[in-house]
This record gives sequence, C-alpha cells and structure tokens, in this order.
Amino acid sequence: MKIGNRVFEDANHTYVWGILNVTPDSFSDGGKWNQLDRALFHVEAMMKQGMDVLDVGGESARPGYTTLLPVEEEIARVVPVIEAIKSRLDVPISLDTYKSGVAEAGILAGADLINDIWGLKYDENMGNVIAKFQVPCCLMHNRKTSDYRNFLQDVKADLEETMKLAAEAGIQKESIILDPGVGFGKTYEQNLQIIHHMDSLHELGCPVLLGCSRKSVIGLTLDLPVDQREEGTVATTVLAVMKGISHVRVHNVEANVRAIRMTEAILRS
Repeated sequence: MKIGNRVFEDANHTYVWGILNVTPDSFSDGGKWNQLDRALFHVEAMMKQGMDVLDVGGESARPGYTTLLPVEEEIARVVPVIEAIKSRLDVPISLDTYKSGVAEAGILAGADLINDIWGLKYDENMGNVIAKFQVPCCLMHNRKTSDYRNFLQDVKADLEETMKLAAEAGIQKESIILDPGVGFGKTYEQNLQIIHHMDSLHELGCPVLLGCSRKSVIGLTLDLPVDQREEGTVATTVLAVMKGISHVRVHNVEANVRAIRMTEAILRS
C-alpha cells in the first residue's frame, strides 16, 4: 500500500503511527499540541524516534464525549497544521475525521489518508470523498452500544458492511486498512477479547491497525491513570507484532518502535 510517497510492505513489518491531537480536550494529550510551533516540534521529535505515519486529529473522541464539533471549527484546527507539516517535513499524514467536509479540506491541504472512526457509517458522503481523491483509508469498527449476539462474529460482520460501503463508493480494497476499534462500542471485557483475537480480522483480506495507546482498557487492567499506561501500551504493541498486525497507533513513538524492533528480531531468529 502507498501512503503519500511511501510504500508500506504490510505483510513484513509493523509500522508506527504517531498521534498528533490538535485539540484542547483529548483524553491523553489535550492542549499540548494545539499551537502550531509546538505541533511541528512534536512531529519532528516523533520522526526522529522512527514514526512511519503521522495521524492528525482535530476533535476529541474521548469516552463520554458527546458534543459535536462544527465542521468549520475542525477544519480550522487541522488544515493549518497539515499545510505547515507538508511544507516543512516529509512524512505521510493521516487525518483522523469522520466528516466528509473535513476530509475533503484535509486532503486538499495535503493529507494522504483518511482515518474514519465510524467506518463510513456516520457520514454517507465520506466514501465518495475518499474515492474521488483516490487516497487510502483506515476504517474502524464502531457501534453506538455494546450489544452483541456473538461478539467476534458481529465485529467482523460490521466491518464487512463497512467494506461493502467502501466498494459501493468506488474505494479499492487494496487501499483499505481495518481497525478493530478498541475502546469504541465495547465493554472492558470485549476490548480485551478483540485485542486477543485481532488477528482474526486477517480473514477480511486487509491490513489491520491496532489503536490501544493509553486507553481505558489499559487503565482498568492496571488501575493506572492515563499518564502511566506506557508499559501496558507497549504490551499490546508486542502482541500486535506477534499476531501479524501491520500498523499500531500510539502516543509514545520511541518506546513502541523499540519494542517492535526487539520483537521482530526475536521472531526472525
């Protein structure tokens, strides 16, 4: 798969996506990087640490967050940052949004991939925008409630629906990454279960991204606040490597890059 000007060999390596939340209220790092100079400094630091893809988000998706950010305000947050990064740095950029208007503005500003936490099911025009600009996408599993008949089968069925929507919009399967949606529409026990069985999503024929970084499943397991969940995050990254997952999305790039290098060296030996 090609993201921006870089080709990703999804079957041979686990790549690291660094998170840049240009928000005042994200659960882990809200308010840290929503000034342009600070954001650029942080991106440069993550690149030096081995980041493969930068994931830019302009709206908080933290647990319990219900206030919808207006499209114009989200665009005003992300577009200047994307433009500034593209003019100064060479890194593939993912835009984390579920709104087609924000996606189009972000792509025109230089975003190379759209990361939709609703898997094309929130905004009916999102698939058309992705297809129009022929950019790759990461499509996440999500539900409004955690009611399932057969949890793992239902997650796969939901993602199959997402892939059908993508095909109907004209998105090529080869440009899709799937995300099991840890922390979204799932109970604590279901989050552990989907992490354990994330490799079952290989059956759908797309690369998989795991996003567990500092999430509540780690905090509840270890009884730790959000700023003390790095070891738990690294544990999920190591498991992702062992299960053949192609991408992980994290806050602490350096620790996870090192964990991946070590795990892959052991597995190759």
